[in-house]
Amino acid sequence: MNEEQEDHILSTERTIIPRRYAGFWMRFWAYSADLLIIYSINGILLSPLKFINNAEIGFWTVTGIVSVLTFYVYFLLMTKFFGQTVGKMIFGLRVIREDAAALKWSDLFFREVIGRILHRVFFFAFLLYVVVAFSPEKKGVHDRIGNTRVVYDE
Repeated sequence: MNEEQEDHILSTERTIIPRRYAGFWMRFWAYSADLLIIYSINGILLSPLKFINNAEIGFWTVTGIVSVLTFYVYFLLMTKFFGQTVGKMIFGLRVIREDAAALKWSDLFFREVIGRILHRVFFFAFLLYVVVAFSPEKKGVHDRIGNTRVVYDE
């Protein structure tokens, strides 16, 4: 390889690809598809438990614990290993870090677990998803916590 070819390769490696951020409605539909998938998985996992009279562990039932674990594990593992959930795959979206490096477990823990817990624990917090519609980079509160963005997968 000659010097001119090396310079061309180096210059193309430094090219910054502009990203299109996914807006509220695309993310909403992707999340809705993910919820259908999670409910289906829960239906399969929990159908054998129909014969148990809602065994309780403290304040929680076994079905409740399995449902919550399925929800968080689905989002955490799919985003870590594929960069997107099935809903995001369907709508052509991907989760990336702000600095475009590989997603870390810590980023995803804060985005997918802490961020979603905050949205579910406080009754008014689900309204914070609307922040995505009005922020310039289409970042939700959970994106800010996890230093991530949702972009079109191009």
